[in-house]
Amino acid sequence: MTFATQITIFRILLIPVFVGFAIYYGQSVAAGTPDLVLRIAAIATFTIAAVSDAVDGYIARHYNQRSRLGAILDPLADKCLLLSAILTLSFTDWGQQFPLWFPLLVIFRDVVTIAGAFIIDHIAGTFKVHTHWTGKVSTALQMVAVLWIAIDLRVPPLIWPTALAGLFTTVSGFIYLVDGLRQIQRAGHD
Repeated sequence: MTFATQITIFRILLIPVFVGFAIYYGQSVAAGTPDLVLRIAAIATFTIAAVSDAVDGYIARHYNQRSRLGAILDPLADKCLLLSAILTLSFTDWGQQFPLWFPLLVIFRDVVTIAGAFIIDHIAGTFKVHTHWTGKVSTALQMVAVLWIAIDLRVPPLIWPTALAGLFTTVSGFIYLVDGLRQIQRAGHD
């Protein structure tokens, strides 16, 4: 197992730690006694996990540590981290919350992407992951939107980073859908 993949696994292990801190902080806010230590711990855990995404990608590319396992685990770790953070911050009391359409959009895009990969793999025999810059921007903007709530930034309002993340989530989902349909068409012509 490569070092880059070990970092990805570390990121996956940080997810329940972040969720725990975030939920306990939300409960402390709801009880009227916000525990700043829990908030800082949640922010730090999420930030470390987010930074590890860039670090494992850099190591995999620059030290030739790309692997099939890493290619599967890395996007899975990103999706799990972001989904858990978006859902947790949508339904706990952190002072600000995502509008309901945002977690629904992210869940829908990710479910369609994952289901599409399985369908393409079944029909075409192999599924080739073609990353697109809009997917990377979507991930980065979702991370920014999560930190917007976590840090409690108010200017500009939360709707702006959320809408921008939502736009790139939609565009990247459409691009991945078109790529998947092309893979199915190519398989039908072989």
